[in-house]
Amino acid sequence: MDVQLGMVISHSMVGASEDYLDRYVNELPKTFNPVNFDAKQWVNAAKLAGMKYVVFTTKHHNGYCMYDTKTTNFGIMNSPYGKDITKMIVNACREAGLAVGLYFSPDDFYFLYKQGTLISRDRKEALASGNPDLNTYAKKQMKELMTQYGKIDIVFLDGRDQFAQTALAKVCWEINPEVVVTRGAIETPEQNTPEEPIPSPWEACYTFGNQWQYRPTNETYKTPKNAILELIDIKAKGGNFLLNFGPDALGNFPPEQRGALNEISLWMFINKEAFHQTIPHHTVKENNMWFLTSKDQRTAYIFINKNQWKFGARHKFTIKAFKSTDQSEISVLGHNGIVKEYDKNANPVPTIKQINDGMEISVTRSQRIYNDRKWNNPFVVKITEIAINE
Repeated sequence: MDVQLGMVISHSMVGASEDYLDRYVNELPKTFNPVNFDAKQWVNAAKLAGMKYVVFTTKHHNGYCMYDTKTTNFGIMNSPYGKDITKMIVNACREAGLAVGLYFSPDDFYFLYKQGTLISRDRKEALASGNPDLNTYAKKQMKELMTQYGKIDIVFLDGRDQFAQTALAKVCWEINPEVVVTRGAIETPEQNTPEEPIPSPWEACYTFGNQWQYRPTNETYKTPKNAILELIDIKAKGGNFLLNFGPDALGNFPPEQRGALNEISLWMFINKEAFHQTIPHHTVKENNMWFLTSKDQRTAYIFINKNQWKFGARHKFTIKAFKSTDQSEISVLGHNGIVKEYDKNANPVPTIKQINDGMEISVTRSQRIYNDRKWNNPFVVKITEIAINE
């Protein structure tokens, strides 16, 4: 709903004047009509980019419900749009084979407003754990979400109230013991990646721009390369990467977001093998290279980030994390290692050998990805039958 004006999602209600709140809860919902929203378009774009699950915001802190609820009229079903967008997303995810994730906040500024409680983030009475009526209300909504849409795979519980998150996680597990609760049960660093791996499961949460929803002006987006490097660094440290995208007020996929996601999709189309059934190595990276291995640790995937690598040029890299063996074979993902277009005399064959201070690989960038032959994103080298350097 906030997307109509492009303000920060929900938080403008904290400290707002009575006049602002009155117009926010009584006038703004009357014009919210995302008529162009296409759940399949969003889910298919996510799948093409290599994403394994989608987490949809069913209710943020403002209390506006993006699903069919019997607890309140403050939601999408009472907007001019009048359709259950959560149901659309869930169905599209299942059709595409992606896991279904639902975001929910026990914080509820609309509930506090109607209750006559000062909207705040830190007062006890503004939190579900200190407000019995809000606590009961949040649990009812969580039960609706967990029972109305079939089996839910992932639940992301947000807000300032850790006690309420724990209580809601128990509600989820009572209904579906197999549901994965991320925030509220595991570490979910926001807008940053830990310097060192976290030993337990974790998920890094990033916006693609500066804001958690679409902002039509004054927005700065990550480059696709920056997003790809974040993905590589997070995966090499054993985490999951939750990257936020958001539709405009009419439900459209903003072209500046969609175009960048398309570049990520292209990169993933080439390199997705490196993320299939792979695990982190005890050495996260060396210089400009990150590592993942197969589960048996006999195959290594080396992510190389080198700026301005000229098409067809050969470069050598020394890697200390692994040792090559007589059976080791090397390849560049996406390329056959035989042909460089329009150059029959080229020798793009990658090579590998063991030297005193590590394993030396020699590779070329010989696959034509763009018409101008420029492709500045990281690429991935695969080496089989390696030995681990302890």
